[in-house]
Amino acid sequence: MQVITSIIKMQDICRSHYRANKTIGFVPTMGYFHKGHLALMKEAKKENDIVVISVFVNPLQFGPNEDFESYPRDAKRDEGLARELGVDYFFYPSREDMYPKELNTNLICTGRVDVLCGRKREGHFDGVVTVLAKLFNIVFPDHVYMGLKDAQQVAVVQGLVDDYNIPTKIVSVATLREADGLAMSSRNVYLTEEERKVAPKLYESLQKAEQLVRMGERDPVNVLRTVKNELAQINADTDYIEIYAYPTLEKRVEELRGSILIALAVKFSQARLIDNIIIEATKI
Repeated sequence: MQVITSIIKMQDICRSHYRANKTIGFVPTMGYFHKGHLALMKEAKKENDIVVISVFVNPLQFGPNEDFESYPRDAKRDEGLARELGVDYFFYPSREDMYPKELNTNLICTGRVDVLCGRKREGHFDGVVTVLAKLFNIVFPDHVYMGLKDAQQVAVVQGLVDDYNIPTKIVSVATLREADGLAMSSRNVYLTEEERKVAPKLYESLQKAEQLVRMGERDPVNVLRTVKNELAQINADTDYIEIYAYPTLEKRVEELRGSILIALAVKFSQARLIDNIIIEATKI
């Protein structure tokens, strides 16, 4: 595995593989790998000739009161894990290289961002699509692997690819979970011992909602009430519990049908965790 810090060198390497008709699988990350990240890399390795991963904590997607400075980082550990998996290139650009000066143009998301996490994180997804547009133009990936734990982000990035005719396929990978159901996240390290014990309730509440839908419930009010009642049992602040069509993220007000996303966000003392479940209501 080669560790690359230069944007120009990474571009040259990827161009050479493109000219050799080798497929490139790309996993963009902010590092501090957990098993969810590794699952994305494994999928990329199965389906492509070359695997590139990037580690870059993108300042543009953090708000003024968010955890950019304290976001967990351990590049050497990440490098070792990627090497063990047989990743070909570990792209680790600096902030100065990615943003050497103020941008002359800005990408602004106008769809799929005024709900869920995007509603309270103004500009967050603008930062996400900006950094990914840059990374896509550095790596030239055939396939980009993203976890469905952040289903809104997957939907937004799919919109970026569709809108700008970017020749890559977004491959969404199911959320990887701990044995007790908690979605794997770099921010789980912020949980206290007691919070870690009750955190699996997030997924349990979603499972109960799914069970209701599978039994024929189509009223979103009843499904949301079930999730809220479950979360009321834990000592945490529920940020949101919502249901949308997926991937359009249009509100489901009257009847659940088609592909639906049930998503939630919960704030613990030092961590804000998200989780979701996607259900094909028409097939149940």
